[in-house]
Amino acid sequence: MTEKVSLAIIGGSGLYHMPGLQDTKEYDINTPFGKPSAPIVIGTLENTRVAFLARHGHGHHLSPSEVPYHANIYALKSFGVERIISISACGSLREDYAPGHIVIPDNIFDNTKSRSSTFFGEGLVAHVGVAAPFCADLSSAVEAAVRATGAITHAGGTLIVIEGPRFSTKAESTTFRGWGMSIIGMTAAPEAFLAREAEICYATMAHVTDYDVWHESESPVTVEMVIQTLNKNTQKAQEAIRNLIRTLNTERTCECGQALHSALITDPRVVPTETRSKFDLLVQKYLK
Repeated sequence: MTEKVSLAIIGGSGLYHMPGLQDTKEYDINTPFGKPSAPIVIGTLENTRVAFLARHGHGHHLSPSEVPYHANIYALKSFGVERIISISACGSLREDYAPGHIVIPDNIFDNTKSRSSTFFGEGLVAHVGVAAPFCADLSSAVEAAVRATGAITHAGGTLIVIEGPRFSTKAESTTFRGWGMSIIGMTAAPEAFLAREAEICYATMAHVTDYDVWHESESPVTVEMVIQTLNKNTQKAQEAIRNLIRTLNTERTCECGQALHSALITDPRVVPTETRSKFDLLVQKYLK
């Protein structure tokens, strides 16, 4: 790579480019896990070089289960990224989390069915800790940055991730509420887990677009509803990212950067050469 950046933005539904980026360069790269969703765009925002990746590709041609999560996180890691802000749409499972509000969740319930949630395998086993899958330090900074925009902001809550691409049935939505879930989305898993394995801090700025399908007096979620709300919130997202860049500490003090320190269980002597090569970017400081 010819350029290193420490902060990346992953844009979800409705946010396919980062307004305000200047002096941009596109990088169309390959990884051991294939190509990312779209070329990595690096540009300057608030005098800081920032990477941007459109999660669903240009024109939104990738469904939630088709997103190449492994390639996306690996590609960002290859640029030296240490922090990722995910901007995504979500449905609310709570009366007080209303459309137009922004939520910074603090946990995930993975209800997907067909996605690999780890980089590892092929002769190298890792059991990474994800009791708290979002970086608390980064999430706190994102929350403050969003509040500074004047947007109604909620800190905390569990994000349940469903397979998609369909929306929930009413029975499912009601069940998720009964489980105590706060918001519902389709992409944070395995994205957050892979970021932790890559020792990258990860936080989500979740834009509430609807009440899913549980609310008796509100219309069930539609694509049009999602896009309309996201379009209204794009300016808030951009402003929040600018606020974050201005206030974010350069040095990380969390433990995300050492997530693999006690997670690798395989004896280095038995790791195949091909596997070492494939995972070198992630584990080179641990496999001696």
